[in-house]
Formats: sequence, C-alpha cells, structure tokens
Amino acid sequence: MTQRVNLATVMDRLAIDELITRYAVAVDDADWPGYRELFMADAHADYRDAGGIAGTVAEVADWLAETMRAFPVRQHLIVNRRVSIEDLGGYPGDSAEVFADYVNPMRGDTGEDFVSGGRYAFALSRADGGWRLRTVVVHEKWRRVTGPLSAE
Repeated sequence: MTQRVNLATVMDRLAIDELITRYAVAVDDADWPGYRELFMADAHADYRDAGGIAGTVAEVADWLAETMRAFPVRQHLIVNRRVSIEDLGGYPGDSAEVFADYVNPMRGDTGEDFVSGGRYAFALSRADGGWRLRTVVVHEKWRRVTGPLSAE
C-alpha cells in the first residue's frame, strides 16, 4: 500500500466514524431532517429487535419522531466500532460495514428510566456527498425500566 492509499483509508474511517456519531446525535436531538440526510435515498432501517418497526428511512424517521416524544431525555452511546471498508486489491472501495455496541439511557416524560443495550449493524455506501447509510439494523440484547412504569 502506498502512503496515499493509507491516507485515503484513514480519511474514510474518520468520515464513517463521524457519520455514526451524527446518527446518534440526530436521534438524541430529535433532528429528523438530519437523520434522513444520513441515508441513501433507497435505504432501509430495522428496529424490530428493539420493539420498533422496519421500513424506509422516511417511515422509520416518522415512527422515531412519534415514539421518542415519550422520552424527552436521550443519550445514545455508540462504542466499540468495528469498521470494515471494502478492499479492492489494497485500495478502499465504496462500501463498508460497521458493527458497534450501544448503550441507550433515556428518561421518560412520566419519570421512568429506560436503558437498553445491544449492537448496531450499519451498511454504508460512498456517494457524491460522502459516506451514507444503506441499512441500519438494531440488535437489542437487554433492557431495563425503573420508576413509575416498573414494579421496582
């Protein structure tokens, strides 16, 4: 690999990391237009494993906008990111996958605390404007609710 290829790969990894961070911030800040902009036009999101829906980005963004109203305080923490960029014989390609763990604490509007954790599977494509999400799949592994909605 040349230094130029190494630099391109590093730049791609930084851009992908920024995209995943922007995803978490868009959900936490209820920035649904910003959420939609992170995706390819034909992208798909699947939140079924966490009790949600699967569908087009527009459908899922509308569902998230409605659902997240019940949780005015949110903080998605996406960590342990494993980035794999398509390898075209030593050169970075135009697709990538990211597997990343998450912890998602939220405070409900009636005072309950909701915390869940699991793993995201992201598929990305390079577009004219940079990297964009093709698919997002949430694999929830655990959840805990405390406060008014729970028996604790």
